[in-house]
Amino acid sequence: MKRQAVLERAARHYDGGAFLAELARLVAVPSESQEARGAPYLAAYLTEHLRPLLENMGFLCQVLVNPAPGGPLLLAERIEDPDLPTVLVYGHGDVIRGLEGAWQDGLSPWRLTERDGRIYGRGVADNKGQHAINLAALAIVLAERGRLGFNAKVLIETSEEIGSPGLRELCENHQEQLAADLLLASDGPRLAPDQPTIFLGSRGALNFDLVVGLRESGHHSGNWGGLLANPAIILAHAVASIASKTGRIRIRELKPRAIPPAIKRALAELPMSFAGEAATQSDPGEPAIDPGWGEAGLTPAEKVFAWNSFEVLAWTAGDPNHPVNAVPPSASAHCQIRYTVDSDPDEFLPAIRRALREAGLGRVEVRAAEAPVFRATRTDPEHSWVTFARRSIERTAGRPPAVLPNLGGSLPNDCFAEVLGLPTVWVPHSYPGCCQHAPNEHALPAILREGLLIMTGLFWDLGESGRNA
Repeated sequence: MKRQAVLERAARHYDGGAFLAELARLVAVPSESQEARGAPYLAAYLTEHLRPLLENMGFLCQVLVNPAPGGPLLLAERIEDPDLPTVLVYGHGDVIRGLEGAWQDGLSPWRLTERDGRIYGRGVADNKGQHAINLAALAIVLAERGRLGFNAKVLIETSEEIGSPGLRELCENHQEQLAADLLLASDGPRLAPDQPTIFLGSRGALNFDLVVGLRESGHHSGNWGGLLANPAIILAHAVASIASKTGRIRIRELKPRAIPPAIKRALAELPMSFAGEAATQSDPGEPAIDPGWGEAGLTPAEKVFAWNSFEVLAWTAGDPNHPVNAVPPSASAHCQIRYTVDSDPDEFLPAIRRALREAGLGRVEVRAAEAPVFRATRTDPEHSWVTFARRSIERTAGRPPAVLPNLGGSLPNDCFAEVLGLPTVWVPHSYPGCCQHAPNEHALPAILREGLLIMTGLFWDLGESGRNA
């Protein structure tokens, strides 16, 4: 009965407007980490908003200086008994650029607005709404039981949207303070709006440039066409050496060694609308899946969550906006490999260079990009903490969650999985069509409400267990 009582308390907290009122205060802080104007708001978000909230729950808080160029971090802890399990909760208070003026009429990135079944505002999906749910759930359990029944640590950074500079170093320098039994955090989207989801890590991301620089200037295509090598054509052949016309990776070292059996089993249990090869339709507003794209013989789920992908993100030759009749002097493509833990990213660029040389394309230079490198991570889907989370979520939601071995995108999860050595369980409270990183970012009320109940149930069950999972 007490579990039902705490879930009813969580429902009242949402239905009565208290949760959205707090979220509105958080959204009003223009904490843009990509803009210099956002710098003072990064600290204010932690000190004026989150710190008082956590201190009211009995957490001891300290604001940490980022060891790298980036915003500060907030570390809070509530230790009830050293013999109890300890959970580390992570989130980020910085947001992507507000893009004021590009939102729909009547909407502002810094004002929470509910319209037509959606809740708009910068950060409602990424990540203020998500960590606000988790902090509210902790407070609700405390209010109902008078204690958590476990130890909790909270780490909120303010530089995630610029690649989390300093986070790994901070985790290395504060390993004892951040020691825990489990990372339980929220970011990214659910598999589908009505599908509670768990993901256990993330794919890594390696960005690089293919550059063909042949001469200092362009030359008239009528006088020199057919005599001068065209760098754009050479570049096209370089890309074709890496991936086929259907997007299949051609270089062996760029592929995972294999898909482990436990990962295949976990993906086979996903809803058939996504796991099956026939899944070509998606939610409204999202593109249909191209069934013939990527590695042959894999399901869509395996392609996104268990395999690597090669993408060309940008391509330049000449001036695309003002083309002239000249053979361009150079061409470049900005590329990316998303990869799983079943790969060795240190082999990627050397393998590409070898393949290009063997194809007679030695004039193509392969340059590592300055973009942050996110490492691939994954907790075993059969880990006891995963089983614990699955059972708790199913008990609350009335249906089992989808369990993804890792997110298709990338997060700084390696800081927790590798540096701190934690099993990592992520419970997202957003959905793929939320316009994250774009104008009109929004959340769905049903997901926010259910997310609050799910996290309240998780924290309640954790306190009831009184032991490690």
